[in-house]
Amino acid sequence: MYENAFNAIERQLRAEDGIANELDYVEQISWVLFLKYLHDLETERHDLAELKGKTYTPIIEGEYRWDKWAAPKKDGAFDHNAALVGDDLIQFVDGKLFPYLSGFRSSDTGPQTINYKIGEVFSELRSKFRSGYILRDVLEVVDGLSFNTQAQRHELSELYETRIRRMGNAGRNGGEYYTPRPLIRAMIKVVDPKIGETIYDGAVGSAGFLCEAYDYMRAGKLSASDYEALQSCTFYGQEKKSLAYVIGIMNMILHGIEAPNILHTNSLNENVMDIQEKDRHDIVLANPPFGGGERREVQQNFPIRTGETAYLFLQHFIRKLRAGGRAAVVIKNTFLSNTDNASVALRKELLESCTLHTILDCPQGTFQGAGVKTVVLFFEKGAPTRETWFYQLDPGRSLGKTNPLNDDDLAEFVKLQKSSAEGPKSWKICCANLSEETFDLSVKNPNAPKAVALRRPEEIIADMLERDVQTAQILESIRGLL
Repeated sequence: MYENAFNAIERQLRAEDGIANELDYVEQISWVLFLKYLHDLETERHDLAELKGKTYTPIIEGEYRWDKWAAPKKDGAFDHNAALVGDDLIQFVDGKLFPYLSGFRSSDTGPQTINYKIGEVFSELRSKFRSGYILRDVLEVVDGLSFNTQAQRHELSELYETRIRRMGNAGRNGGEYYTPRPLIRAMIKVVDPKIGETIYDGAVGSAGFLCEAYDYMRAGKLSASDYEALQSCTFYGQEKKSLAYVIGIMNMILHGIEAPNILHTNSLNENVMDIQEKDRHDIVLANPPFGGGERREVQQNFPIRTGETAYLFLQHFIRKLRAGGRAAVVIKNTFLSNTDNASVALRKELLESCTLHTILDCPQGTFQGAGVKTVVLFFEKGAPTRETWFYQLDPGRSLGKTNPLNDDDLAEFVKLQKSSAEGPKSWKICCANLSEETFDLSVKNPNAPKAVALRRPEEIIADMLERDVQTAQILESIRGLL
C-alpha cells in the first residue's frame, strides 16, 4: 500500500515544473507528510481526551486543518466540491497556510515543543508546487496514508529512508545527508547506548544516527517512564542546513519521536571553551561534513584552529562528551597520518584526553558518491589511550550503488570488537610506541596475508616452453593412435 502510494506521488512530481530533482522531491513530500502526520496525531489526541471526558485544544485550527483544505470530507467521503484545486489551492498554500504555520515559531514558548517545530519547519521551507492540480493529486494520495499504528509508522519511515538514500545517490550535496544505515547500526552496537543516557549528533543531517539509536533502544519491553525518556530527553541534535534540518525532523517523527530535540543552528558557532557540564552528553554518534572551509571567526571558537570542518567537529564532540562518555565518529582516513600542524595536534589531544580503543577502516565505496576513504573512531573520554584495536573492513567485493554495504559485511567487526581479537583483518598498536612528533596512526595491517611474490620473467618463459614441449608430445601420441 505505502510503496504504491509513494510511487504514485513520485509519478505526479515528475510532471511538476517546480520540482527538478531528488532533493526537491524529498523536501516537498516532507511537508505534505508532516501535515498529514500532525492531523492523525491531533485526531488521536482528541479521541483520547474525549474518552477521559476532557476538552482537547487543537494545535492547528480552522481552515488550516488538514480535513478542511487538503482533504475535506462529507459523510465520511472525500468532498470534491469543497476541495481547493488549481490556482486557488496554490494561492491558499503560499499565501495563507505557510505564513500561518511559520507563525508558530514566534507564538510558542520554546524550541522543545511540537508547536515550535511546526513553526521552524514552515519558516525554512516553501512550497515548490506550481500546478494546483498536481498538488491536489498528491494530497489525495497522502490522505490515504495512515500514521495510527507503530507498524504503519515503521513502514512509512522505511520508505522515507529509501528516498533519502536515493537523494544521496543522486549526487550534488544530497550525499551529505545520508550515512549507510548498516554502518550506523554497527557503530551503535559497539557503543551500546542505554536508557537514561543522552545521545548527541552535532551534524545531524537526516537524523539517521538518532533514528537508528531510537530503534535500537526501544527494542524489547519498555516501561512508561522508559518510553517517556526516549521521547523527551534522550536524543539531541543540531543542524546548520535548512533542508537537512527539515528532513531530520520529519525522519524522527516518522520513526515515532513526536517533538525531536533538534536545533537549527551551526554547532561550530559555539565556543568549545564555553561548554559546561549541563551541555554535555553521554554518547556522541556522528558523521560530520569534511572538506569545507570554515570562516576565521568560526575557527576562533577552537583551540586547534583549522579550516577543515571535520577537525573542528571532532574538537566539538570531545568537549561535548561527559567524563566517561562514549563516541563513534566517522572521519577521513587521512586524519590518521596527515602531518600538518592541526592534524598532529588533534591526534595528540584525542589520544591524551580520550581512550581511542577502536578504529574501523572502511573500504572505498562505503559512502556512495564520495571519493575519499573513511575510518570510524571509537573513543571514551577521561583517560589517555594505551592501546588501539584496528579492524580493516573487507567485504570481498567492490562497493557501489548497486552493491552497497550491508549488515552481514559488518557482523565480524561487531563480534570481534567485543574482545579486540586479532586476526587477518585486525591488529593492535601500543600508543607508547607512537612517534611523539607526529602521533601517526596510519592503517597498516601487519597481519594481512602476504601476497605471493611475482615470478621473474625468465621463470615464466621457461615454464611456457616446457608446457609447449609437453603439448607437442601429447599431440604426437594422439597422432600415433590414428
